[in-house]
Amino acid sequence: MDALEIARWQFGITTVYHFMMVPLTIGLGLVVAIIQTMWYRTGKPEYLRMTKFWGKLFLINFIMGVATGIVQEFQFGMAWSEYSRFVGDVFGAPLALEALLAFFVESTFLGLWIFGWKQLKRGVHLACLWIAVIGSVFSAYFIIVANSWMQHPVGVEMVDGRPVMTDAWAVFTNNTALVAVPHTLFGALGVAGAFLLGIAWYHLWRRRHDGIDTMGKDGRIIPGDARDIPGRDKADYTVWMKSLRIGAVVAMISFAGTAITGDLQGKLMFEQQPMKMAAAEAACHDGTGFSVLSVGNLGAKNCDDIVAVIEVPGILSFLAKGDFTTEVKGVNSLLGEYKEKYGTHLPDNPLYGDRAGQEIQYVPVMEVTYWGFRMMIGFGGIAALAALLALWVTRKGVVPESKWLMRLAVFGILAPFGANAAGWIFTEMGRQPFVVAPNPDMNGIDQVFMFTAAAVSPGVSAGEIMTSLVVLTAIYAVLLVVEVRLLVKYVRGGVASAMPEPAHTHQDADSERHDKDNDTPDKPGDDVLAFAY
Repeated sequence: MDALEIARWQFGITTVYHFMMVPLTIGLGLVVAIIQTMWYRTGKPEYLRMTKFWGKLFLINFIMGVATGIVQEFQFGMAWSEYSRFVGDVFGAPLALEALLAFFVESTFLGLWIFGWKQLKRGVHLACLWIAVIGSVFSAYFIIVANSWMQHPVGVEMVDGRPVMTDAWAVFTNNTALVAVPHTLFGALGVAGAFLLGIAWYHLWRRRHDGIDTMGKDGRIIPGDARDIPGRDKADYTVWMKSLRIGAVVAMISFAGTAITGDLQGKLMFEQQPMKMAAAEAACHDGTGFSVLSVGNLGAKNCDDIVAVIEVPGILSFLAKGDFTTEVKGVNSLLGEYKEKYGTHLPDNPLYGDRAGQEIQYVPVMEVTYWGFRMMIGFGGIAALAALLALWVTRKGVVPESKWLMRLAVFGILAPFGANAAGWIFTEMGRQPFVVAPNPDMNGIDQVFMFTAAAVSPGVSAGEIMTSLVVLTAIYAVLLVVEVRLLVKYVRGGVASAMPEPAHTHQDADSERHDKDNDTPDKPGDDVLAFAY
């Protein structure tokens, strides 16, 4: 393996791992802010419990996301210095805004939220959380602006072989970014929805399994009160049932949102990166049909042996053009166009090192694009269907006693994670062999693009990158164990693990009352650090 291949593996592993934290942080932050707003408006104690519990899990994930995200920035200078030089003039603005404006605001107000439960008035405390959550959305926006420029470079001109920003407005309002941002946010909400649904189902099942809740003659649940177990009172049932319903509704709304924005994004991709979409459909020849299932050697340079077993006529045209009759160019037609525009072999340039003169493979790895596209849609659809079924099954407030169904609900949390990861892998792998894809609207000598083969650091050896790959992967593995253990610990502990009041003693409704200036019940010995870790 040469340095380029190892560097790509390193970036892929660390980035996908980090991105597993991102959608949960964004989506769960929004949900927690909504739940605390409901508590602020109604004063109902179950919403306070929900805020504390889901807020604890949100914070665990946020901190792990910060720790894993720092590595991404180091990689640019360590393994991708030529890429950093090429995009630096453009990326400087969005990445600086992401760090200085979005991330600093996000972390500052999140700190005020963590430690301000008793010190701040209710409205101010709630505003701190909303500002932090909005900061995370802007953080995602600035990152996506940078990534979208790699997919569709705009607002620049070439100066001495490097793109220089000439129109910041064009960069920040890139149509690729304006579609990708809501698509990403809806995907994040899908992760949060499944997270709430699966964990709430587990706790409702546990209450039935432990005999706390019983069935009435009318088929409805009778919430019980386990006097010997902290926090397992009647209000605890309400916490999990409301969490389940909120999670299911959020999951279904997010799927509808991702479907609509995904359609818009797909139409843009057909225009901006037609080879990526042709490979995603394993469409070797021009046509209108969408392949539900294709067989053959998806990894071959020539895809003529690929056969569509199940194909729906007209759907590919609809995905690309919005009608059912316009023919969409296939891989073979596009291959000739790419070779004519960008050459057949890598230039004889010191940037390419030993790779100079190699034949350019314009067709991305179709196993990744084809199945990644379908996994993205499939996992998202499964999560939405599961949410709909959960609402129907629990319409009488009852969770079935089936242990296997409970396990399925818990493992179902992974479905939207898989959809998000598959979507990003498809987006990034499908752009190859470009690290900055060419913009079809920018012609002639001002054409802006960069081959991935020219982006890797020339002064870093394969052994050095392999060492960093092994070390970073090991560190990430340790962090994964730490996060999973923390999440499992607090999930199993329920509300009592995140909110000290139910853990100290059973309190009646009066003990959970609060005044307008004090957000939590007065509890002797309860200090501000109880909600922090």
